[in-house]
Amino acid sequence: MTPTSTPRASPQPPANTRQSLQSLLTSARPDLAPYEILRKHFHSHPELSLQESSTADTVASHLRALGVYEIHEGIGGHGVAAVLRNGGGKTVLLRADMDALPVEEKTGLPFASTVTMKDTDGVVKPVMHACGHDVHVTCLLAAAEALAELAKKSDDTWKGTLVLVFQPNEERGGGAKAMVDDGLYDKVPIPDVVLGQHVLPFKAGRLGSRVGIMLAASDSFKVTLSGRGGHASMPNRTIDPVVMAASVVMRLQTIVSREVDPSGMVVITVGSLQAGQTENVISDRAELRLNVRTIDRDTREKVLSSIRRIIKAECEASGASEPPLIESTSSFPATVNDQETTETLHSSFRDFFDEYNDDQPRMNGSEDFSYLGTAIGKPCSFWFIGGIDPDLWDEVEKKGRIAEEIPVNHSPFFAPVMQPTLRIGVDALCLAAMTFLRVSG
Repeated sequence: MTPTSTPRASPQPPANTRQSLQSLLTSARPDLAPYEILRKHFHSHPELSLQESSTADTVASHLRALGVYEIHEGIGGHGVAAVLRNGGGKTVLLRADMDALPVEEKTGLPFASTVTMKDTDGVVKPVMHACGHDVHVTCLLAAAEALAELAKKSDDTWKGTLVLVFQPNEERGGGAKAMVDDGLYDKVPIPDVVLGQHVLPFKAGRLGSRVGIMLAASDSFKVTLSGRGGHASMPNRTIDPVVMAASVVMRLQTIVSREVDPSGMVVITVGSLQAGQTENVISDRAELRLNVRTIDRDTREKVLSSIRRIIKAECEASGASEPPLIESTSSFPATVNDQETTETLHSSFRDFFDEYNDDQPRMNGSEDFSYLGTAIGKPCSFWFIGGIDPDLWDEVEKKGRIAEEIPVNHSPFFAPVMQPTLRIGVDALCLAAMTFLRVSG
């Protein structure tokens, strides 16, 4: 299911089985009106990566009010974890990410963000939940209440241990590792499965997942090229880093077209090129920021090696005053959905949801979610939920203008509709947990 595709029809289970589980989850689903208010709060009070302190405080306060969770705060920065023990059984970890992006919001929502924050580079920037993390946090908090309510209802709903992780710093790819390195699994039980979800720009009410690679690996770099500055009228007395940078940008694109297997997937993007301050001065340095997407380990290593080789060679060819400085700024592993875990979820999701695609096309976006599982050798599974108003989606789809009129993640116009997005997200998290924790089903 891509943003323009229609999900395959799901085979329906026996009516009594489906109705039983639907009745169980529906009876425990909390009133979502307060969670709509909470989502608005998170959306209008976004916080940049590594600065999610108020979000984390709100999360911990809400969990504390439920009265049944063991809560751990300040893990790997502003990470929060909560544990609900309900007898013997499996341990399931559900995860949501909390950080926002340095984007100026243009959605026009009545609860749109007007927040600015000083980023870690010292620059004050506008801040927006342009990737839907406000939705993720809200859904997991509502699921926390629903699963706690189910545990109270009777002894035959679910047994085991539920671990909730509210992760900071996903956008820079460091939050999951930071939480693990800071002793997450010394504080909470080791999970048997690690599960998570993400809202995307397709029709709300639809969900999708797949076995195998779900999201690409991502590597980002800051590259500094050194030249020799001078007067624009005397370029012969300078080493122009702008020309050097332009050569680097153009040559990097030949890695995709000439060095890697055309049947594979590689994207190399130079998202920023900065040099100089005015038109009559040749700068003494240029700075590039690169992002690379790959889906297999061998190709990733080859591409990263080629990037370093080309940058160094272009600098030598230009007579650079110093070797280039290539600094890693973020690194995300590929998200690979475990086969057994994901096929088990397929069965539950097909049974419960009317529009579930078990062959969701792979995306070239990236996530650090899977590190929560791979760091301890445990299986992971990740799925997508749609966030676009169904009526708007249908109207735009009829016109054949999905790409032109539906904003995507990281856009200043990206605004997942409140419902049915929250309801589907809450149900998906609860159903995923119940798939592995339910006593009978």
